[in-house]
Amino acid sequence: MAVITNRLTRTLNIRHPIISAPMAFAAGGALAAAVSAAGGLGLIGGGYGDSTWLDEQFDVAAGQRVGVGFITWSLRKSPSLLTDVLRRKPVAVMLSFGDPRPFVAEIRNAGALVICQCQTIDHVWDAIDVGADIIVAQNAEAGGHGALRGALSFVPEAADLLAAHAPDALLVAAGGIADGRGLAAALMLGAEGVLVGTRLWASAEALVHRRHHEAIVEASGDETIRTTIVDIARQIPWPRGFTARVRRNAFTARWHGREDLLEQSAAVEGPRYRQAFAEGDPDNAAVWFGEAAGLIGAIEPASDIIEKMATEAAGRLAAHAGATLA
Repeated sequence: MAVITNRLTRTLNIRHPIISAPMAFAAGGALAAAVSAAGGLGLIGGGYGDSTWLDEQFDVAAGQRVGVGFITWSLRKSPSLLTDVLRRKPVAVMLSFGDPRPFVAEIRNAGALVICQCQTIDHVWDAIDVGADIIVAQNAEAGGHGALRGALSFVPEAADLLAAHAPDALLVAAGGIADGRGLAAALMLGAEGVLVGTRLWASAEALVHRRHHEAIVEASGDETIRTTIVDIARQIPWPRGFTARVRRNAFTARWHGREDLLEQSAAVEGPRYRQAFAEGDPDNAAVWFGEAAGLIGAIEPASDIIEKMATEAAGRLAAHAGATLA
């Protein structure tokens, strides 16, 4: 089998240029370990910060080289979480949705690589400024939180910026990538690998309710929406500029466009939302996947997903290399 080898695979000492997204509440130790065992790099989702849960997930992943990711603005409220996690010797720490500067020195001193996920060119400049080892260009197609840039322009723009100002930094693309075509396309756009969320959210190892997995298998790429209502219902104060991509359902139909009323009703609607999510209700709570849903037809082991993606990408790139022009 042909293998894609480049600066990312050599830097991370992995077989395939694929990193799993540190999806809050879904990317636990089992998923991260499975991705790493399959030749990628698995990241545990640090989310909003739960030290006991993080310890448990690193125990689950014991024996595999894994990393971790944090929601940066939330980490600033409990910086000791990073100190505790670094004792587990993660390969890399990903910082997303906030200023990475307060944490970079501690990560480097612990011997871990710094990954900065970026949603705008200003974010890319911030990542360059702190000397990030890996910079993720997250596109609007992604599930969960993000912003508005599309892959076809954002990834090459970021690639050009790094080539001119930070040639040692490695670019990774995220958002809408669910198979080998997406990996091959990302490489052609100037990235050296991909960060995969939705496709691995739909894996056997992900900490996702069975009814939510059923929902993604049935969904097309049209069935998502970018919205703030999920955070309003959960009473989580996300910074302006970031929205969440989730499945369209009864909850989004009821509240999207009525954000002011939801805020006024949060004391009542918040507990209802949390109960619905705990019960796996796919209609009355957020189902966290992106536009790649339309490319997913089954819930599969993470190892199969990684191997298929890598094999298909290598085949497509080889076929492209062998093309002739009239």
